[in-house]
Amino acid sequence: MASGEPPNKKPRLPKNAKVKNKMAAEVQITAEQLLKEAKDRQLEKVPDPPKQPITDEEELKDLQLRKRKFFEDNVRKNRSLLRNWVKYAQWEESQKEFARARSVYERGIDVDHRNAVIWLKYAEMEMKHKQVNHARNIWDRAITILPRVNQFWYKYTYMEEMLGNVAGARQVFERWMEWEPEEQAWLSYIKMELRYNEIDRAREVYERFVLVHAEVKNWIRYAKFEEAHGYISNARDVYSRCAEFYGDEDSDEKLYIAFAKFEEGQKEYERARSIYKYALDHLPKDQAQELFKCYTRHEKKYGDRAGIEDVVLNKRKFQYEEELKGNPTNYDIWFDYIRMIEEGGIEETTREVYEQAIANVPPSQEKKFWRRYIYLWINYAIYEEMIAKDICRARAVYKACIELIPHKLFTFAKVWIMFAKFEVRQKDLTAARKVLGVALGKCPKPKVFKSYIELEMQLREFDHCMRNFWSTVPKIVLPG
Repeated sequence: MASGEPPNKKPRLPKNAKVKNKMAAEVQITAEQLLKEAKDRQLEKVPDPPKQPITDEEELKDLQLRKRKFFEDNVRKNRSLLRNWVKYAQWEESQKEFARARSVYERGIDVDHRNAVIWLKYAEMEMKHKQVNHARNIWDRAITILPRVNQFWYKYTYMEEMLGNVAGARQVFERWMEWEPEEQAWLSYIKMELRYNEIDRAREVYERFVLVHAEVKNWIRYAKFEEAHGYISNARDVYSRCAEFYGDEDSDEKLYIAFAKFEEGQKEYERARSIYKYALDHLPKDQAQELFKCYTRHEKKYGDRAGIEDVVLNKRKFQYEEELKGNPTNYDIWFDYIRMIEEGGIEETTREVYEQAIANVPPSQEKKFWRRYIYLWINYAIYEEMIAKDICRARAVYKACIELIPHKLFTFAKVWIMFAKFEVRQKDLTAARKVLGVALGKCPKPKVFKSYIELEMQLREFDHCMRNFWSTVPKIVLPG
């Protein structure tokens, strides 16, 4: 006994810990979670079961029986899980039991015939073991039931081609094309024909392809096919047909760029220039920026001085139209645009631009907003009289301008005076007097009165001059 301890003393036992809160915990842990956590944290690797060597046929049959029972139980528990069917069939295949493997695949197909994986595994098994007729039968059934699964068609045609059965592969492709598949399917068909140097057959496929997938890039691909095989006239015809097929409304600049570059490659520079000009005239400006760049490069390489100036003119025209599209009432831009068009010397184009300009009437009925606008009409009338030499059209321009001006709010004496001087130049004094008389009746302004008096004095018609003076002076509102 240790020193210092009293004799016959009982040792102390720890008191039982009392649980103060006997309520259920907020987070409940189940037995399954505990087992899973124990499994996840297992540090020692459980060894694989030992491999059992098969020594005789009885052991083999016994093993096969147990494995088949295992797989049958799996597929019975979950028939819709096709992974179990595939594993079952692959195990039968590994045992060289092809009839049983086929039976398993067929049972799996009965469960879900819309699943592409089981068809692929089934056909690949037959192909791997060189069961060609069985594989053909499976592919035929697969493409009949699931014609939109492209992988079936690709593998079927590839198998036929590897077997050297080109006619069979072509027949499969033809069946596929009846479903109008995606672009890559058509291109695969064309590549197969080209591998066997069947140019005419490939051309026939292209003819159907560009109608089913009517896109510009496919037409260009068709034309390049003809060009690559030396059929230049056919390639040109394809480009022309494409331009006609789409028309001016649905055309794409890529088509005209490819067409022009094709002509450049054939050293037909005038043809290429005509294509560029036609496209620039008919395509919307916002859709032809790349086209214009290509045209500029073409002219710099193959054009003369006039051609380069034409390119610069078109570039400026494009810039003006873009600015006017954003602000159509910017009359200073209209003046610059019209001046550039007038330098071109084409009357119809100039008239068209003038008509576009005068169609943009100022939105406000204030005179300060009309000052620049009225000069468009004046320039238009002067152009028709002096440059186009069309007197009737010039007179019509003056009349239209006068009808447009809101004379009750304001007027422009300059327009009336220029209209009267125009009639004097045409030696129609009666019309000139009538214009000035109407002007004094609608807007008796001193400038109009002064011009009327000067006209009569130049004509030495002093009686008319005095009569107009005394009849008009009371109506005139003098400034100040």
